[in-house]
Amino acid sequence: MALVTYKGASSSSFTHQLKKFDVSLSFRGEDTRFGFISHLYDTLRLKGIHTFIDDKLSRGEEISTKLLKTIENSMMSIIVFSENYASSTWYLDELAKIVECKKNDQLVRPVFYKVDPSEICNQNGKFGEALAKHERKLKDSKKVERWRKALYETANISGWHYKHSCNEFKFIQGVVEEISNSKFNRTPLFIARYPVGINYRVKTIILDIESNDGHIIGIYGPGGIGKTTIAKAIFNRICDHFDGFCYLENLRERSRTDASVIELQEALLFEILRDTNLKVGNKSRGINMIKERLSFMRILLVLDDVDKWIQIENLLGGCDWFASGSKIIITTRDKHLAATLGNCCSTYSVKELDQDEALELFSMHAFQSNKPKDDYLELANRVIQYAKGFPLALVIIGANLYGRTKLEWRSAVEKYERIPNEEIKKILEISYEGLDKTEKDIFLDIACFFKGFPKEYVIDILGACNLYPIYGIRRLIDKCLIIVGQYDKLLMHDLLQQMGRDIVRRESLDLPGERSRLWCYEDVHKVLTQNTGSEKIRGIMICSPEPSKMKLEPKFFKKMKNLKFLMASNVDICRGLKYLPNELRVLDWSGFPLSSLIFLTT
Repeated sequence: MALVTYKGASSSSFTHQLKKFDVSLSFRGEDTRFGFISHLYDTLRLKGIHTFIDDKLSRGEEISTKLLKTIENSMMSIIVFSENYASSTWYLDELAKIVECKKNDQLVRPVFYKVDPSEICNQNGKFGEALAKHERKLKDSKKVERWRKALYETANISGWHYKHSCNEFKFIQGVVEEISNSKFNRTPLFIARYPVGINYRVKTIILDIESNDGHIIGIYGPGGIGKTTIAKAIFNRICDHFDGFCYLENLRERSRTDASVIELQEALLFEILRDTNLKVGNKSRGINMIKERLSFMRILLVLDDVDKWIQIENLLGGCDWFASGSKIIITTRDKHLAATLGNCCSTYSVKELDQDEALELFSMHAFQSNKPKDDYLELANRVIQYAKGFPLALVIIGANLYGRTKLEWRSAVEKYERIPNEEIKKILEISYEGLDKTEKDIFLDIACFFKGFPKEYVIDILGACNLYPIYGIRRLIDKCLIIVGQYDKLLMHDLLQQMGRDIVRRESLDLPGERSRLWCYEDVHKVLTQNTGSEKIRGIMICSPEPSKMKLEPKFFKKMKNLKFLMASNVDICRGLKYLPNELRVLDWSGFPLSSLIFLTT
């Protein structure tokens, strides 16, 4: 996918710049400080809105650098226009600064306190008199013109008009409620404690907000690879450039019932329109409401963790009604789902962290430093090798090992290498659970036996077992559970292979002969030499680490009635075979020790 440049953003930063204040209040103190402003400030503070009020800054001929920085570091500026607001050059300079910040996406809302907005817009009455006075006194037409433009621009912004007949308490409550909604709607999403490697990935897929082409992007990859983190970072970076925006997370879990779909529809409408009175009623009506209310707005929408097309349809209907410039980001574990969105969609596959990124992310969690302690380096590298660039594994294992002794580290790493971590496994198994029976069998067969084997060879074997592997393998590729690598070989991430093998191991923790698949030499040796196999076994691969002889009962396969394939190498047997199961489809025994194979099927 081609690199798309985001205009107006620093190349070294991908998240919102965190602001020091939620709201900065601009007002003329002599008019409003000890009445309206003090009540407004107290109400904002009680609502949990961090508000700046400039009553402690010393006045001078020009606005102070400290105040300019404070305005810049506020998420929103509230301008309280009162009767004598324009009589002070201080407040006019402050207003001009606010208008400058507005151009950099700061939210600005005016309060017209006992003044008519038209007086400010047309600059007549006391506002016109004050500006004329400044023009005569300063003899600086450019500066006064700047003030005039700032007054005109802010007077035309939708705000609140307080008249003499208003109930001040109710008026302030209404203002604060709207500010609260705006504030929390614009609060950046939490990305990650240590967003290592995110900046580079965001830059490779960042959307050009000025482009009208390709309004949908699908971000896909296996669970734990960082799709959601990347989507949040993109959302934070560009959301302020849209008329409305919404981030809906975890759609897979939140779309299980009609009631939960209706909640999602109402959440989407509220996040963008900020109207608490909108009620959907039923799912079908909600689809049309979303289209009717939002089709004229330039919106940014993130649908996170989508695993079925119906989840998109329940919110958007089709994907062809968005206003020009709107952008829809979808994260999914299913590459094919992203592809079904059509020509208007571009897709991005999230790759594992490279060696340096993985070591830094792990070290930040395990040592709270960007590199490991020298005496832990060997153990840290074992974790890096185990995790193979999966952020989820690096974060969980790093946090688990933080503050542990080297002996505890060594014991834990050895355990991880043999038994998958439950937190990691739970996330990875979500994709497996979404498969049907034959697809699960194909995945487990590849995990236990065929990782690294040529694709066509595996298709031949699994096809003989009636598993429809051509379609099934394609499904596993789409689900990001396997890939086709160099020389057309089937590959999967080590953590996914470990997860698959653990699923089989848990079929019978203590009795290997009660499992469906046997691949570990020790387990196979135990089952065959002790004749403890069962009809549950469907596949055996035995590869001795060195040439070995086994004393086997001639009828030891008699219990394994459902055995589909048997593959062996470097193994000799002392007696001939008398029985093989009727269900056996593949026998691959490299260096078979007998001169002939004569047997009776069971």
